[in-house]
Amino acid sequence: MNAGSDEERAAINQELKDLYASLPEEEKTVFNEQLQKFLVTEMARVKSDYESINGFNNPN
Repeated sequence: MNAGSDEERAAINQELKDLYASLPEEEKTVFNEQLQKFLVTEMARVKSDYESINGFNNPN
């Protein structure tokens, strides 16, 4: 999400894929749950930031 370029994003994605592939099956469930929590939290933050900025451009 904070990658500075497409190449950096691809490298991060590959690193995550490699990490996931190296995990034992029982740890993949925990990894997926933690990743899901992270993504939900970050999406909520981005939405809140967007709404805050967007609100400045629209008169009340």
